[in-house]
Amino acid sequence: MASGPRVPIERAGALIVATVLEPKLGPVRQTYSRTEDFPQLTRAFTDVSQVVRESGLLRRTPWFYALTGSLVALGFAACVAGLLLLGDSWFTLLIAAALGILYTQVAFLSHEAAHKQILSSGPANDRLARLLGNGIVGMSYSWWTTKHTRHHANPNRVGKDPDIEIDTISFLDEDAASARGLRRAITRRQGWLFFPLLTLEGLNLHAIAFGHVFGRGPVKNRAAEISLLLLRFAVFVVPIFFLLPLGMAFAFLGVQLAVFGVYMGASFAPNHKGMAVIAPDAKLDFFSKQVRTSRNIAGGWWATWLMGGLNYQIEHHLFPNMPRPHLSKAREIVIEQCRTLDVPYTETTLLRSYAIVIDYLNRVGLAARDPFDCPVVAIHRRA
Repeated sequence: MASGPRVPIERAGALIVATVLEPKLGPVRQTYSRTEDFPQLTRAFTDVSQVVRESGLLRRTPWFYALTGSLVALGFAACVAGLLLLGDSWFTLLIAAALGILYTQVAFLSHEAAHKQILSSGPANDRLARLLGNGIVGMSYSWWTTKHTRHHANPNRVGKDPDIEIDTISFLDEDAASARGLRRAITRRQGWLFFPLLTLEGLNLHAIAFGHVFGRGPVKNRAAEISLLLLRFAVFVVPIFFLLPLGMAFAFLGVQLAVFGVYMGASFAPNHKGMAVIAPDAKLDFFSKQVRTSRNIAGGWWATWLMGGLNYQIEHHLFPNMPRPHLSKAREIVIEQCRTLDVPYTETTLLRSYAIVIDYLNRVGLAARDPFDCPVVAIHRRA
C-alpha cells in the first residue's frame, strides 16, 4: 500500500460537542458510541502495520535522541550558569520559566523511553525512563506507566481509560452532574478554568509521586524510585533556597511549577479530549479504536519539537514504540489506509484544538449547572 496523495483531513469542526463526537453520527448527549456505530475492520491494522514495518519506521534512531538529550542538557547547564551569574535578581524568574520548559522536554523523553522508543532493549529503556522521570522530572515512573498503559489499551473508553475518570475536571456528563461543593463550582466553568488549573498540575504530579512511592500499594522498584525522587529534590530544589532569598526562592519554584504544569497539560490535552467516548461494552477493532478516539495537531517539525511527538497522536497510539522522527512518515501511510476504509482521520491546528477542548469541557460542565442559571429564566424570575 503505497502512500498516495494526501486526502482531505477532517478539521474537527463537528467535533466540538459533548460526549459522543463522531463526524458521521453527529453529537449525542448522555449516550456513548455503541458497537454497531463502528463497523469491524479486522485487517485494517495488520495491513498498515506491515507497510510500516517494511518501510523501516520502527527502527531506533539513536542519533536523534542523542542530539535531543544533548540539547536539553545544554539548556540545563545554561540555566545553572544564568542562576549563578544573576544571583538574587528577579530576572531569575525567567530562568525558572525556562526550567519548566526543560523539565517538560525531559518528560517527553521519559515517555518515549517508557514506550521502548529510544534504546534497543526493554530493561534499558525502563531504567532510562525511571532515571529521567523520577530523577529529573520528579514524577513516579511506576505510577505513570500503570496509568498510561491502561489509557493506551482503551483510549476514551468509559470505565477503562483513567484519563477520563472523575477528577477536578469532569470529562463525562454523569460525573459533572454528580459534582458537589467546590468541585461543582469548578465544573460549571471547567472549560474556562482548565488552563488556569494547569498551573497547579506540576505540584499535583510531584504530590502524586511521593504519595505513590510511600503508599501501601505495590510499587515496582520502590527503593530506586524513592532514592531518585529524594535525590532529585536535593539537587534541583534545595540549592534554590541557598542561592535566593526565601520569598524569591518560593516565587522561583512557583513559576517553574506553573510553566511545567501548563506545558505538560497543553501538550496532552489536545490528543483525546472532545473525541469519541466509547461505551464500556463496545467491541472495536484496534485500528478503529485508536484512530477514532485520537486527534493529530498540524504544524510539522515545530509542532513535533513543541509537543515531543504527541502531535502525531494517531500514529503514536497505533505504533507506541515508533521513534519520534518516523511519525510524520507513518502519518502518510495511516491517512491512505483511512481513506481506503472510509475511517475519519482528525487533524487540526493547535489553537483550534484548545478551542475544541474548552468548548467540550464547558458543554460537559453544563450537567453541573442549576437549570435556573439560564439568564432568560433569571430575567423572568426577577420580573
